[in-house]
Amino acid sequence: MNKEIRALEPTALWNNFADLNAVPRGSKKEEKVIQFMVDFGKKLNLETIVDSVGNVIIKKPAFKGMENRKTIVLQSHLDMVHQKNSDTVFDFDTQGIEMKIDGEWVKAKGTTLGADNGLGVAAIMSILEAKDIKHPAIEALFTIDEETGMTGAMGLQAGYLNGEILLNLDTEDDDEIDIGCAGGIDITAKNSFNEVNTPTNSTGYTIAVTGLNGGHSGMDIHKGLGNANKIMNRFLYENQAFLRISEINGGSLRNAIPRESFAIISVYNSTKSAFLKKAKNIIKDIKAELKTVDPNVEITITECKNPEKVMTTISQTNLLKVIYSTHNGVYRMSNDMKGLVETSNNLARVIVNNELIEIKCLTRSSVESGKMDLANSLTATFELAGYSVTKGGSYPGWKPNIDSPILKVLSNSYEKLFENKANIVACHAGLECGILGTNYPEMDMISFGPTIKGAHSPDERANIKSSQKFWKFLLEILENIPVKK
Repeated sequence: MNKEIRALEPTALWNNFADLNAVPRGSKKEEKVIQFMVDFGKKLNLETIVDSVGNVIIKKPAFKGMENRKTIVLQSHLDMVHQKNSDTVFDFDTQGIEMKIDGEWVKAKGTTLGADNGLGVAAIMSILEAKDIKHPAIEALFTIDEETGMTGAMGLQAGYLNGEILLNLDTEDDDEIDIGCAGGIDITAKNSFNEVNTPTNSTGYTIAVTGLNGGHSGMDIHKGLGNANKIMNRFLYENQAFLRISEINGGSLRNAIPRESFAIISVYNSTKSAFLKKAKNIIKDIKAELKTVDPNVEITITECKNPEKVMTTISQTNLLKVIYSTHNGVYRMSNDMKGLVETSNNLARVIVNNELIEIKCLTRSSVESGKMDLANSLTATFELAGYSVTKGGSYPGWKPNIDSPILKVLSNSYEKLFENKANIVACHAGLECGILGTNYPEMDMISFGPTIKGAHSPDERANIKSSQKFWKFLLEILENIPVKK
């Protein structure tokens, strides 16, 4: 498996990626990968620092003859999203990612690949260990916990970095140069509900929504992909006359569009045939609506042991209505950049169990006031239904600077190498540039990367040819960093 990956070009990049992917590195569980990076830096006899929150900084002097160029910060995040298919047996805390080549792509076997942002990390590692690549003085910044709060970037204090330019290697289309991103905020709504004994003369069923593509809750939010939490709620809402809910467990991480949802219900025996008939029609409608974007969606109904307790009808009605009312998807498109999602919400997690309800959302916007407007709208919806709401993990966006000096370097380098103009964009995802800029406001920042599809889902894959293009582009940029003033 890894032998084939390690033979890919550029070999330095893919070998470092394979080494990195052998190390468990889930968000908020980065102890092993932090030590891995410290050992890597010290093995190269380079100055290696771990700051108070766990970010790793490795500094490398300029290549001979490049000492007069501006110092640059090469930045990527160490953590990865842990997602797997329900039928995949895998322990992210102890196992390394199992990779394979699938045509023009590198994929993982039933799990996320970690190319987001592992290929960026591997590229920086390859620069640090190289002896024949021209570059200015480098400060390699490896942040932690980007995927679940950006606490690494938030915790990085002023004074650690002296670079004038930051190259963030965390975007996912190789023909794009990113100059801006969205900020985000976590919305969590909680409520209690009353349970009663399951009615007699009823039958238990498990409802499973599976087979959805899922994806990045920012970069993929405009695609109209199915949200398992919304689909499950629709199914239960339209059948509520026949059933009583016992449990719901839908979605996973805030930054992943929910691929799966599971519910345990009880159906009155007198209405079983009517329930199954109506359910069949609803499933048919949902599959027809999603056939273009989610052709593999499945909604299965399986008889199971009848639960002992179910929600009261009042609690059940309240739950189904509030989830139906919760906005999911694009809220507003940008008027300033064509095709850019300005504001959105991902209904990421729904948990109903033991008389407690928890609903988790991630709201994003490239406009701070727009972010808070949607956050307030969601809060109002939940509070009207009697939920308590907390807002947390707020982080700023990165305002585009079309006059950025490093943007000119990248634009010219791209056109020179590939005889075409790069697309200058802002993205609807949370890059760390905006946060890092709060303590380093004078630093000129830009973001780019290789083509990665399906990030935050088990369908994540990295394009092999694109990695070669990305590597060539990075080397050209390093050689053309401007001289110090």
